[in-house]
Amino acid sequence: MSRKNKKIEVKGTEIYIIKDRLEEYISLTDIARFKDAKRTDYIIQNWLRNRNTIEFLGIWEKLNNPDFNPIEFEGFRKQAGLNSFVLTSKQWIEKTSAIGIRAKAGRYGGTFAHKDIAFEFASWISVEFKFYLIKEFQRLKEEEEQKQIGWDVKRQLTKINYRIHTNAIKQNLIPKSLSKKQISVIYANEADVLNVALFGRTAKEWRDENPNKQGNIRDYANVAQLVCLSNLENINALLINEKIPQTDRLTKLNKIAIEQMKLLVLDNPKLLKSK
Repeated sequence: MSRKNKKIEVKGTEIYIIKDRLEEYISLTDIARFKDAKRTDYIIQNWLRNRNTIEFLGIWEKLNNPDFNPIEFEGFRKQAGLNSFVLTSKQWIEKTSAIGIRAKAGRYGGTFAHKDIAFEFASWISVEFKFYLIKEFQRLKEEEEQKQIGWDVKRQLTKINYRIHTNAIKQNLIPKSLSKKQISVIYANEADVLNVALFGRTAKEWRDENPNKQGNIRDYANVAQLVCLSNLENINALLINEKIPQTDRLTKLNKIAIEQMKLLVLDNPKLLKSK
């Protein structure tokens, strides 16, 4: 499963959630599976035939989608509820340029919908199921928020210690006669001392190995690595103040990094998870 995809379990049924742009979409196919695992497409089509469903989708699209096609919507709305009326999610998307529902192919494919719409569909399936779906979805969002807060705290701690680290470099390793460009090289070299000690590679080596990734090596660090990096910055600042040569510092920092990572992972394996 992609890192962008998530899943929750609602009354014994796995419900997948995907991220499309900035919004999250819940699998209608999985919700329909709770009612009848073998006829999910048929269940979704039956829901789409309902006049109340069409009106709800139309209102949602008008509020959230500037490209929504109101003329095609009116055509569907007039036919909705008739015995001869048939509508699939694909037809709805293509004819009205809707964004509230997504048809996704592949291993975790199916029909997905924005949470507002997914909750409405769940209510049509079962009011009780909708209640538990909302509850599980909220639990997932709360867990993600707590993880994000924890990660941000660790990241901020690393930035604070980075300033301590750069101040030690400025006071002990940078002669006043150097140009700004030369100074930046010294800072980068010392940053790479920490990168090599912890990650086993310099910033440039990481970029060469990951040409398609944005940011830098530290942006992809897990929580344990961020904690360790924060400690290494403090230790390196002390070693710099003690005038210890860079090669000796690198050896010491690498040994410390290995020891700390072993302890951090042993105490809490969950820290290995990245952002």
